Amino acid sequence: MPNQAVYALNLFDVSNRDEYMAYSRRSAKEVAAHGGRVVALGRFREAVAGEIAPRTVMIVVEWESREAFDSYCNDPALADLHPHRENGTRNYVWHLFDRLDDLRPILKAD
Repeated sequence: MPNQAVYALNLFDVSNRDEYMAYSRRSAKEVAAHGGRVVALGRFREAVAGEIAPRTVMIVVEWESREAFDSYCNDPALADLHPHRENGTRNYVWHLFDRLDDLRPILKAD
């Protein structure tokens, strides 16, 4: 669905502070320039339910569209930026979710 907002859930552990700092110093500006907005930052507190291995950091970014997300990931001008994220983290989970106003699309009978 073009031009529909998506949320990117980022879960990870920091493995190299200097590398991740090099990424984070520049990434907020670049995310915004490509149509993204950080809507939540968090540090792991506790597992309540589920069987996923906990990660230390959680970031949720709202992107204007999948195309905006792709433009951030594939912009040649950012080729030197993404390796800092990759080299500064481990156990990275990066999932995209369609933005919903409510759960009706999921609960709709087939």
